[in-house]
Amino acid sequence: MSITDLGLPTTPKPSRDVDAPSSGTLVDTFGRVATDLRVSVTDRCNLRCTYCMPTEGLDWLPSDDLLTTDEFVRVLTVAVRDLGIRRIRFTGGEPLLRRDLEDLIRAASNLPERPELALTTNGLGLRHRARALADAGLDRINVSLDTLDRTRFAQITRRDRLADVLDGLAAARDAGLSPVKVNAVVPHRDDLERLPDLLRYCLDEGYQLRIIEQMPLDADHRWARNEMVTADEILATLRCTFDLAPDPRPRGGAPAATWLVRGYSDPMGLPARVGVIASVTRPFCGDCDRTRLTADGALRNCLFADAETSLMPALRSGLASTDADEEIARRWRGDMWRKEAGHAVNTTDFRQPDRPMSAIGG
Repeated sequence: MSITDLGLPTTPKPSRDVDAPSSGTLVDTFGRVATDLRVSVTDRCNLRCTYCMPTEGLDWLPSDDLLTTDEFVRVLTVAVRDLGIRRIRFTGGEPLLRRDLEDLIRAASNLPERPELALTTNGLGLRHRARALADAGLDRINVSLDTLDRTRFAQITRRDRLADVLDGLAAARDAGLSPVKVNAVVPHRDDLERLPDLLRYCLDEGYQLRIIEQMPLDADHRWARNEMVTADEILATLRCTFDLAPDPRPRGGAPAATWLVRGYSDPMGLPARVGVIASVTRPFCGDCDRTRLTADGALRNCLFADAETSLMPALRSGLASTDADEEIARRWRGDMWRKEAGHAVNTTDFRQPDRPMSAIGG
């Protein structure tokens, strides 16, 4: 398999002796520029999805180790003002468990050169906060929903909360958080048969479905390639019921490859679409434009990175404001400069990250 087949960049990498840029945007040695920031505001979650964490949950980060509201605002300010970040997505764990979430969104929306603001949530409690999130400045939202079958939902999440998620989706739509996207993982091949019903529901309700290949980021490290449902299987299942056509729009750095669903329109009257995020079987590392910040202030230049850079020394060292901002930017540029060509999931020497998805953020 060639580098292009693996979705890796083909630009030659400079010598490791070359220092990271001391100014400007977040660029790596392959010329990729990060403009999309994923911010995990907490590692805690109120679901226990089988493909993510154990029944009893995990050892959550101590409260003192989490970034405060002011620290998050400082980091976001540097990211947008000094490093060229244009899109921010708030994630978790479950971000709605963070009480100051609206404050963080409001602060980000008031930054000069305001970034686009999005949120990924499991939807529990969204019914009560969707309007406040929109009023704070949130632009878009993704809600996780793997199935419409109540029994199967409870089996996957270990919580009987399907109705709350559906109510949250409707509240987000009513609050104008458009387009509302639904993120679905297919934990088992038996779940494939439920996908057409989920897509039809999303089409009828005006949501955009994104189906995600299960990635090796579970806390139990039980992910197995031969058990993973692939993009090819997902598309083959959907095509048994729907007429799908390749989306003519450029994909850019978007994680989802999309298809038009012929015969259906979205709420704006445009062709309806369904997306598949195939991080394992169809990597898109060559077009990646993302950088990540964990709830405890660590930078990660890839979901699967085996190293990270802490911003805590800059945030809590007592440095003067300007010096602290410069140190944050310096560390961030250095972290991005060290980004690898792509994840190693499709190689024999792949090692799953120590942090699970809930502690990294989507």
